[in-house]
This record gives sequence, C-alpha cells and structure tokens, in this order.
Amino acid sequence: MGRLWARVRRVWATLGATVGVVFVGWSLLAYRATPEARAALQGNDRTTVERREGYWSFQPKGEVAATGLVFFPGALVDPAAYAPLPEEIAGRGYPVLIVELPRRGAFGGADSPEMRTRTRGAMRYVAAVKQWVVAGHSRGGVVAAQMVRADPAGVVGLVLVGTSHPRDFSLAKTPVRVTRVYGTRDTVADVEKLEATRRNLPASTRMVAIDGGNHSQFGCYGFQPGDWPATVSRETQQRITRQAIIDALDAAAAGADGGP
Repeated sequence: MGRLWARVRRVWATLGATVGVVFVGWSLLAYRATPEARAALQGNDRTTVERREGYWSFQPKGEVAATGLVFFPGALVDPAAYAPLPEEIAGRGYPVLIVELPRRGAFGGADSPEMRTRTRGAMRYVAAVKQWVVAGHSRGGVVAAQMVRADPAGVVGLVLVGTSHPRDFSLAKTPVRVTRVYGTRDTVADVEKLEATRRNLPASTRMVAIDGGNHSQFGCYGFQPGDWPATVSRETQQRITRQAIIDALDAAAAGADGGP
C-alpha cells in the first residue's frame, strides 16, 4: 500500500508540474504584446518613452499638463500590450505611466504592498503633475479602484476598463469622478456582472459602452480564453477607450483650472 501511495503522489506531482509548464507557456503566448504594440514603445515626434524600474513613462515633448494618467495592466498581460494607448494621450500634454503589476499580478502580485510603493514612486518621478487620473484594465481596474479607496491622495479621476470591480467594497460615496468602459461582448467582465456591482459606484458614474467590443481588444495581445470574439475592430474599440480616458483627463484638468 505504501508503494502504491508513493506512485500516486509521483503521478500527481508530475501532472501538476506538467500543467504548470503548459499554463506558463500558454500565458506567455496568449498575453504577449503584438509587434505593433511594441513599436509604440519607441515614441514619436510628440512623445518620449522611457523604461524605468517597474513602469513605463510616456512624456510629452511639448508643454506638460499638471494632470497625468496612471494605468494598470490586466493580470498576466505584457504591459507593452497597452503601449499604443498613451501615444495620443501623451501627445496632448498629459504624462502617462503604465505601472507593471508585480509578477504580472499572479500569486497576489496585484494586491501586494509592493504595488502601492511602485505606483507612488512612479508618480513622484513626474514632478510637474499635481493630480492624477488612475485607470486599469481587468485586474488592473481592481488595483485602480483599491487605490481610490485606500490611497487617494492626489487622485481626482478613476477609469475602469473591462472590469466588474469593485465587487468587495463600495466607492459609491467617493468624490472622485468615475468612468466605466465596457464591451458588450466581453464575457470575462460581462454586462450582468457590471450591473450586479453598479451600486458600488457613484450615481454620477459615466458609463461608456462599446457595442461589439470584447475583453481582449482593450489591449494589443492574443485572444483571451473565455472571451467572445469582438464584432468591432480593435482600432475602433481602443479609439473609444482612449477618448473616454482623455475625457476624464480633460474634466480633471478643467476642474483644477476652476471649471465645472
């Protein structure tokens, strides 16, 4: 009997190791950035891109606004997959930081104390920015929402992209302006889940629906298992998302200047 159990344990250990290897390999393929996304890391005539410890910085080459954007990637997704997002945003004068999730958000990385330290360190790097809009896709939206809840100093806007969070706490009373962007064919953060957590957001939350948009196309990476195919192009979905974020930044900047 002892030999039998020893064999069973070896089989399970081997199976577990195999599954782990397959999962890691699949993740590296499914969530890696496309070549087009990586090309956006080169910057352009309006934006300078710099890789720093734990984050990417996209800085305007011209006048720098006092309002900036912090963006958190989805879990397991290569942060470079979101690089096209800041091109026009930084080109309009708003500095953008893409803050990486420790261990890409796996094994509690998105909820670790290191996340807050990394984010605040990145924000201090851009001395010209006095107020921030925080945003995130999927698991990154959880991090953004948690920041508004637990560490909101200097945060004036929140943009939740393709996420049904916050689920476990309420931001209904937050003074921070909130925008939620979602795809009607997103079956990872589907409309039913969004409706179930709507009470956790302020009544004034701006809802931006992308008809035909799915979960995967909020970034530039492979198709995400569990998602539905989109019926709108990635370019269109990302253009609408980018504009929603720009609107949040414009509203924050107008408020700082004494506007409505």
